[in-house]
Amino acid sequence: MPGTRLARDFGLACGTMPAGPLNAITDVPGVLVGHRTRMEGELRTGFTAVLPHGGNLYRDKVPAAVEVINGFGKSAGLIQVEELGAVETPILLTNTFGVGTGFNALVRHAIAANPDIGRETATVNPVVCECNDGYLSDIQALALTEADAAEALARAAGGAVEQGAVGAGTGMSAFGFKGGIGTASRSLDLDGGGFHLGVLALANFGRPGDLVLPDGRRPVPPGTDAAQGERGSVILVMATDVPLESRQLRRIARRGGAGLARLGAFWGHGSGDIALAFTTACRIRHDEPGDIVSVRVLNESRIDLLFRAAAEATQEAVLNALCAAPRTTGRNGHERPALADWLDRGKAP
Repeated sequence: MPGTRLARDFGLACGTMPAGPLNAITDVPGVLVGHRTRMEGELRTGFTAVLPHGGNLYRDKVPAAVEVINGFGKSAGLIQVEELGAVETPILLTNTFGVGTGFNALVRHAIAANPDIGRETATVNPVVCECNDGYLSDIQALALTEADAAEALARAAGGAVEQGAVGAGTGMSAFGFKGGIGTASRSLDLDGGGFHLGVLALANFGRPGDLVLPDGRRPVPPGTDAAQGERGSVILVMATDVPLESRQLRRIARRGGAGLARLGAFWGHGSGDIALAFTTACRIRHDEPGDIVSVRVLNESRIDLLFRAAAEATQEAVLNALCAAPRTTGRNGHERPALADWLDRGKAP
């Protein structure tokens, strides 16, 4: 967005693959992102919605997979994604105590478009993922509403993605700095066609002092305790337009962990680190009449290209969240400094 500085504005490039035109998850055609931000009083919270496409997701599901890197989390819907290999609602990101609210909002959203849900046909599997924003926001207020979630869904759009302290990222922290929402993408050349893989990260993880920048510098935020444990979380939503089966998507999602490790993360005991990947290249029709269907999938011997893209885009998406988020004061006067301020001071290696 205008005025927002991202990792590349500070000379921090991740990896060697070319970024997509927007360097965002929305470089994957059809993918939409929307935010609802709540920043008033002691609240620093919100919802972020990711839509694989703008149509009826329940009727036209997309292949998907989940990789639980470390399972200290309270997300909803991941068990069925793992079992059936499909996403059939938008994906909502929010704070830990907003999961139930997001779940209900997605059920109502699906029923509004499909009145037969739970009556003439199957129920619906809402997907909601979370991180704990309780350091900067009054999480006990349970302030988020279904209307907030509905607004994030209604605002979902393609094009440039607002990053930093917005939506679900409003109150998040990473490596002792202000964290939040970040995104990045990589372009892929397969069979002469231009494909993309994009990542949207909700960054709320990392021990102060552990962050490693691509140029080797290790920023230490002022006034933080580098001895504290790793108690945060990170949610990675990966999208691609390469045709893949759910097993391949899970292998790619797993490589998000490589991008996190490049940043200095070690997935501590109290960290909820989850990667959810989907492809827009295939549709799973809810009302499929055929007994056998034909599918196109990637030649597995070419999958290393997507592994590298997943690692690079994950690393850069988290750095973009950190660079875009301003210094923030929240609940009880708690503060998180901005990585951009540290970078502006020109800290040497």
